[in-house]
Amino acid sequence: MVARRFVVRQDPVGGGGEGAAEEHELEYDTEHGLDILRFQIFSLTSVPPDLQKLVVEADGSVVGDGTDLETISEGLRLVPITGGEEEEEEEGEVVAAMEAARAQEKSDEELARIIQIVVEADESMVGDGTDLENISEGLRLVAITGGEEEDEEEGEVAAAAEAARAQEKSDEELARMIQAEEEALLLQQHIIHNDGGEAFRERVEPYMRQVLMYEDPMRQEAARKTVPVDELQEKALVSLAKEGNFSPSKDEEDHAFLLQLLFWFKQSFRWVNAAPCDSCGRETFIVGMGTPLPSEIKFGANRVEIYRCKYCSSVTRFPRYNDPYKLIETRKGRCGEWANCFTFYCRTFGYEARLILDFTDHVWTECFSKVYGRWMHLDPCEGVYDNPLLYEKGWNKKLDYVIAISKDGARDVTKRYTRKWHEVLSRRIFTSEDTVSAVLSSITRKYLSGLPIDALSVIKNRDQKESEELSKAAYLEADTAISLPGRQSGSVEWRKARSELGQVSSLTCSSCPTRKCVDAHVSKIYDALSALLLHFCDGDIPKERVFNIFDTLKGLMQNLKDANFKSRTATLDQESQQIFEDIFPYIERLLSAMSLQAELGTDGERSVTTVGNTVHTSLALPVAIDAVDEIVSNYKSNTFCTKGHQFPRGNRLYSGSVLASGEQLPIGIATAAFDGLRSSKWEEPDGAKGCWLIYKMLDGQTCELESYDLMSANDVPERDPMDWVLEGSTDGGSTWNTIDTRSSVIFDSRFYRKTFTVDKRYKANAFRFRFLRVRESNANPRFQIGSIDLYGKST
Repeated sequence: MVARRFVVRQDPVGGGGEGAAEEHELEYDTEHGLDILRFQIFSLTSVPPDLQKLVVEADGSVVGDGTDLETISEGLRLVPITGGEEEEEEEGEVVAAMEAARAQEKSDEELARIIQIVVEADESMVGDGTDLENISEGLRLVAITGGEEEDEEEGEVAAAAEAARAQEKSDEELARMIQAEEEALLLQQHIIHNDGGEAFRERVEPYMRQVLMYEDPMRQEAARKTVPVDELQEKALVSLAKEGNFSPSKDEEDHAFLLQLLFWFKQSFRWVNAAPCDSCGRETFIVGMGTPLPSEIKFGANRVEIYRCKYCSSVTRFPRYNDPYKLIETRKGRCGEWANCFTFYCRTFGYEARLILDFTDHVWTECFSKVYGRWMHLDPCEGVYDNPLLYEKGWNKKLDYVIAISKDGARDVTKRYTRKWHEVLSRRIFTSEDTVSAVLSSITRKYLSGLPIDALSVIKNRDQKESEELSKAAYLEADTAISLPGRQSGSVEWRKARSELGQVSSLTCSSCPTRKCVDAHVSKIYDALSALLLHFCDGDIPKERVFNIFDTLKGLMQNLKDANFKSRTATLDQESQQIFEDIFPYIERLLSAMSLQAELGTDGERSVTTVGNTVHTSLALPVAIDAVDEIVSNYKSNTFCTKGHQFPRGNRLYSGSVLASGEQLPIGIATAAFDGLRSSKWEEPDGAKGCWLIYKMLDGQTCELESYDLMSANDVPERDPMDWVLEGSTDGGSTWNTIDTRSSVIFDSRFYRKTFTVDKRYKANAFRFRFLRVRESNANPRFQIGSIDLYGKST
């Protein structure tokens, strides 16, 4: 492993020698191999790895898989492959490789097409309607080699197979996995507990009594009172609006509310490593287990941990309550209490929810998403959703049994959480697979008895779809492009003892989609406030009056923000009306930018109310409040009328689309840099030594960029950008020209805005920031920026 610095000179497209070569510096660890080097170069040059020809400038040799990257000289030349003989020579190899891959890859659907399962006793064929419980055990595989049916289905099967190939294992890999499964099942027969499944039943069935408590109306009513429903509804609608969805369906609203419920719960529930001292609130250490008191047993606390204070020696009891009614009061615990209480909240708000029991000592939640049409993983301890491979891939858990438990029974959902089913099988030694299935079916039948036929039909159809999903899940490829984190909840020592830290550098990141900036309101607010500031500057308005106006304005906006979003209204008293009297046209323009209007009542008082969709106001009010706070701060430091550096300014670009090299999900996405909010930021988990962001103009418009603002984020100065290049493109991002370069930039504080004037004017329809390094890139892998604002006149 050697840390190298390479200087890559990029030849003009076509390699004809015309035009100046671009030069890029990058830091690289040879341990990562040539593929990673090519991807780093791709992030700097946008030349895809498979179209890169790298030449060592010192000796003219071509870099390949056999090149010693530790010893070659640092000067490399990148020759993009766009055509000609090299492309033609490689074409045959690529085609041959693709043909070989196609020969290897067959989807489950293709396999189903070429084989038929026949019951030997009566020669009947096994299909979807076959009663597998009653057929004889002798089965025979018959190859299908032709026939009219095959011809009729060929087109549909081919299309389905093509879509499946990207995820499904090749025949050879599938055969190896099936062989490993057979060996694991054979081994299982010799080491399982031959108790008829009683130990397995005793592990699962007690949780049925627990989940049935979720259905108690009294408990649900108490839980509903603890949740800020209106606030979460507003946040849900705002989250949809930020994606451009201002008129969501009921299912979309419910889905968004569920995610906000998850985030709220993560912030409101407290994790307990060692219970704090009841007397002084300081650290304690565990001394053992105590006998539960009757008042503790009443709420299901059969275990009580005893702690002694390190300072005052007082004893503190930590009952491990199981009754969710008690947990909404205590709001603390470990994964058992967290998942128990959060699943209860999900049922309280009408979601089909189930408690997920992992026999390797973790618990979480699943809810049925009508938007996705399937069950969705939610982990309240981690604040993570729809990431089922988190435990196996991120925490390095060695899963065995993962059981879903709800009022409708119990199901084995282990296959959703693994891509190593053959390895998992070797660890499933409680009892045989047939017995597991029989025990869970028995429990389920018990709790489904008495349900009406229509309800049973809905459950049966949903279970059948889930069975099909799970049967395929275990044979899908894990997406190696997505890096998942180790466990975040609990102390480091506790997580380390459980071997759940995962990779130290592993972070929650994702390949980014192109995202639309929903920020027209930000530009309108900046335009309105800019006009007001120019009025103050031109009129030489005294500072005291300016402060008075902005204090009154902020008070009005804060009152509106704190009001119920469905019926926002605020009254302007006589004093406020007098303060705004000679600037009221500017105030009305600002209110309009926030979808608000001032109305004169019969009593002579003005009231401010929302106009149109209330979500527009929910989006805009926090932006205006943050902007006013920054303006007041600038006034106090006498930087409010600096020419070219005034904030806010007019002509801010908006409604473009953004693509980034990476982003932190769910709150650090790329468009967060353009939403005008201090509380958000774009965060690139692996961007400390290089990352990029491309901003494309709306509908192919062009713009001559005049200036841009960058604001530091809320925390960790080490993640601030320090060196970067800004480029423009006239062809939507195919080619780039440098229009601004900065180095050694330091942001003096948090939420610190810096304005940069672009000297090289260039009409472009796309702009690319290439952030080369952050303030501290050695110990810190992350990049973050609070906001990016681009200014210019679009055409």
